[in-house]
Amino acid sequence: MRLEYFEMIDAVRHLDRAGGRIEALARVPEASPVFEGHFPGHPLVPGVLLTETMAQASGYLILAHLDFARMPFLTGVDKARFRSFVGPGAELVVSASLEHDGSGYAVTRAAIRHADKALCDAELRFRTMPFPDGLDTPMRARARAIGLLDAAGAAA
Repeated sequence: MRLEYFEMIDAVRHLDRAGGRIEALARVPEASPVFEGHFPGHPLVPGVLLTETMAQASGYLILAHLDFARMPFLTGVDKARFRSFVGPGAELVVSASLEHDGSGYAVTRAAIRHADKALCDAELRFRTMPFPDGLDTPMRARARAIGLLDAAGAAA
């Protein structure tokens, strides 16, 4: 997890394209400038970054589901619940399932767990659109780096 760069997902642990599910790993760094202000002496991952982590896992699921034909853009967060704090060094398991895809929109249900404890969950809405010029290549490179795509470019 590189908080300052919004690279939240470190690895895809499991992708079930047919079943519309993904499980990913996100390791919270021990140190980050984010923790200097949130909160001094009591570092916590901001809820907005946990939401972003769920959105990125969901986005990778949608990309794989659509075979990278369209790019998902987060448009809404519903029913978000934060149950516990997340501090430096936590190893997070991020899961998402595809609830709906059609008419240029997708909906996922995502959750984050740590040490088998539920931390947060939300329903996330996305608009799927053609890739903006130049974004396809870096998105595929990042997907390869986290294990979503194999070297040939197929969903792992």
